[in-house]
Amino acid sequence: MHTSSDFILNLIKKELSLTEDELGLAKYLKIKIFIKGKIEDQSIPRESKLPSTRKLSEMLGVSRSTTVKAFELLLIEGSIDSKPGSGYWVKKIDVSYAKTERISQLSTYPEISKRGKLFSKNAGLIHSTDEKFVAFRPGLPPLDVFPINQWKKISDEYWRRVKFSSLSFSDSSGIEILKKNVANYLNLVRGIKCDYQQIIIVSGSLQSLYLIGNALLNPKDTIVMENPTFPNVQSIFKSLGTKINELPLDNQGIKIKDYKSKGNTSPKLIHLTPSNHYPTGVRMSMQRKLEILEWANSHKAVIIENDYDHEISNWKDRQEAIFSLDRENRTVFLGTFNRLLHQSVRLGYMVVPYYLLDVIKALQKHSHRFVSPSSQFIMSQFIEKNYIYNHIKNVINIAEKRRSIFIDNFKKYMPSSAKIIYSEARSLHLLAEIPDHLSDRIIKENLSLLNINVHHFSNCFINNDKQGLIFGYSCVKRPVIEKAIRELSHTYKSYEKSNP
Repeated sequence: MHTSSDFILNLIKKELSLTEDELGLAKYLKIKIFIKGKIEDQSIPRESKLPSTRKLSEMLGVSRSTTVKAFELLLIEGSIDSKPGSGYWVKKIDVSYAKTERISQLSTYPEISKRGKLFSKNAGLIHSTDEKFVAFRPGLPPLDVFPINQWKKISDEYWRRVKFSSLSFSDSSGIEILKKNVANYLNLVRGIKCDYQQIIIVSGSLQSLYLIGNALLNPKDTIVMENPTFPNVQSIFKSLGTKINELPLDNQGIKIKDYKSKGNTSPKLIHLTPSNHYPTGVRMSMQRKLEILEWANSHKAVIIENDYDHEISNWKDRQEAIFSLDRENRTVFLGTFNRLLHQSVRLGYMVVPYYLLDVIKALQKHSHRFVSPSSQFIMSQFIEKNYIYNHIKNVINIAEKRRSIFIDNFKKYMPSSAKIIYSEARSLHLLAEIPDHLSDRIIKENLSLLNINVHHFSNCFINNDKQGLIFGYSCVKRPVIEKAIRELSHTYKSYEKSNP
């Protein structure tokens, strides 16, 4: 949101004096010096729209040529920009300069905490971007089939009927009606039977992991992870200062019996994506699930079952959740609507063991407080009116068609050195492995120049990284898929040729 030009006009009117003084400066210079000073001390924020030269001249009682001269000087000095048809705007801050300034001043401030430094260090692992291009960004559903009119209808109904009391603070764990509907939803689509009071409504899986990590982990505590796994998950637990012990996967998932602790330390947490491993698509076998539960019980560990897209991967062939098999109440089940609906909806949930409920709620009160009640109400009605079930079917149908189009074009244009790894579980992404002597990071950077967004496989590894590219295909229509894969092929072949 840009600062109102009327606000800036009032600021100038209130504080700028054009009366004669001992310096004898021309009025246009006084106007220029005043505005530049207010930009530098941030009284006029960056990227603000400035009042028009006509309005400013009328308000100050000077000729328009006077205000035009002042703005032209500011333009020459680089303080403002001129946008054709839109007037004058304060320039964006020079990020590189601002960063240098901050670094030079650090010695005058308290030292950043160890945890703060770790979060800053690991922020680059997070898969998050506000770029507008969507081909082939993993994690996006087919956005063009989202039922906007149904969502808008529920939203309009909420705001017509909302009481003033509902605009105050809300329960940190989520509104009751949504938690009940999520509990029913999980029972129907996932076979999970839980008390609705075990459900915590969050903005997404990343917040769930942050809350669980802070509830259970001290620095140097141990956590077990699949290797490879989500870079976002790595970022959270590395930033919390934990010791990460990774386990490789075979075609049944991780083999917990192969775990060898570092320093004979039992892990507090085990993070898993059992129904559809990210990014390989491996499905954990029932035998391995039972082995993990038995092992976790004997080592007093908590299991995080991150079921990030179970609606897609389990719709036709439902796999039993670890949560449902757990008789010791030590599994946290994570789910999100962001991957099913759209990323900006910012709604997820976790089903939490009773002993963790109080501390999770306390942490949420101290940080996020609560998810917007209006969004929760809309999501609740979206489930209750069965809109979500129809949407899941649409997403799966569209995704299947676009998956076939992507694979056909990939085989047609890409060289054989880039091999798609097919999996039993269906998801909204595909993994293609490439030769180890090629850098998936460099290919990703080259593709970004063409407005093609992919994730690099090596970023998913804690150790012993392989090279590959992860493609999200479901949010991209046929013409864009075909065009983007041709561009991908040209970039890949050029890089491969220069790195034989």
